[in-house]
Order: sequence, then structure tokens, then C-alpha cells
Amino acid sequence: MEQKKQDNGEENKIVFRTRGLTKVYDMGEVQVHALRGIDLDLYSGELVVLLGASGSGKSTLVNILGGLDTATEGSVLYRGNDLTQAGDRELTRYRRQYVGFVFQFYNLIPSLTALENVAIVTEIADNPMTPEEALELVELGDRADHFPSQLSGGQQQRVAIARAIAKRPAVLLCDEPTGALDSRTGIIVLEALERVNRELGTTTVIITHNVVQGEMAGRVIQLKDGRISDIHVNEQRKAPSELSW
Repeated sequence: MEQKKQDNGEENKIVFRTRGLTKVYDMGEVQVHALRGIDLDLYSGELVVLLGASGSGKSTLVNILGGLDTATEGSVLYRGNDLTQAGDRELTRYRRQYVGFVFQFYNLIPSLTALENVAIVTEIADNPMTPEEALELVELGDRADHFPSQLSGGQQQRVAIARAIAKRPAVLLCDEPTGALDSRTGIIVLEALERVNRELGTTTVIITHNVVQGEMAGRVIQLKDGRISDIHVNEQRKAPSELSW
């Protein structure tokens, strides 16, 4: 799908630009085409929902944007720098400095408190916020000394978000962040992500198969069979609290 040509002002705000992005996995004698020529621009400070069924290519696209995977063909630029030409060391530095990840499963260390789980990131980041600040941003300052086993699923996911944002990433990539949660708890997690996007200006990408969640995004990008099938702009975004599923 072609996108409209951007003016110079918009060009300067482009965080990611992919052209012809293709990913093929060799599974023995079978080749799986996960992405089939993705052309996409993502902009500074926007909140985007990637929508699609399982196997549509959503996670593969986000993993390539985040430097966790590499493309088979095509290009992906991060602020003009071609990630497809980067080596392992450069990609590690890119992930550490610029990208925060939130996954469906929280991956917290059980023997560490919420504060200590967040501090793991702040100790290696260049310009981090304090762990306390990160937990306050997701409204968990009063749970700083609790261990994961003492927290609900939604609280654990918010700790994971605090850990991801504590290094002040330019980009936050979220792969099914509410997938393991009921709708009421999921909305609380989406509120935390929306607040991070709004207050920190972090470019935020949320993967989901839940159509309703797209109503909180500035743009909804639909994938099908490794291709972009539709891009929808929400003229009026809904607050997470207005969503139900």
C-alpha cells in the first residue's frame, strides 16, 4: 500500500520508514513469507495500533523495527539510519538506547521487588528516570516494595511497562500487552500506555488482534498475510476508559 508523499515538516518527524520490507523464514523445505513488501512510515510521538489475526506479520514487523530480528529484503530506517545494514553490536546499542519492549508475558524476576525489577534497566541506561519515577508514571509508586507474586497480573504488566520506559526510550513496542488480562485489567494497562505516550512523547506501537483497542490510536494499521491491507486514521480517539470488549 502506497502512502501519500510527505512534506518536509513531516519528513523530519519520521521515526521509522520501511520500504519493501520482506521477511522469509526457511523451515526446512518450506519457506514462510511473514512479510511481503511493507511500505510504512511511523511518526514521532504517535500512538499506533497494529491490527491483524495471528500469522498476519504483526510481531515480525515489530521485531524488525525493534532490532530483535532482521529483514530478508527491503530497508528499515530509524531516524535516517538503516537498521538493515547494522551489525549485532550496533543493534544491541540501538535496542539499549532507543527502544522499550512490552510483551504479553511480564518477564519479571520473581526474587526482585517491583522497584528492583525496574532498576535493572536504569542501572545500564544513559539518561534514565529513577525507578520511583517510572513506577509513579504507571501509578504503582505504592507497590515499589512488593514482589511479583504479591501483585495482580495487571500490576505486573504495569511494572513491565515501567521497566521499559525507565530509560526514556524514543520508541515503545508492545506485543499483545493485554493478551493475558481480562478486559477491565487490560483497560488499566492501556491507560498506562496512553499516559506514557502523552506525557513522554514516546512513539508507541501496540500489537493486538482486538479491533476495539484500535479506537484509542491515532492510526490503525491492519495487516493481512504479511501485507498492509488498510490504514485508518481516527479523527477522534477514544480514551481507554471508554473501550469495552
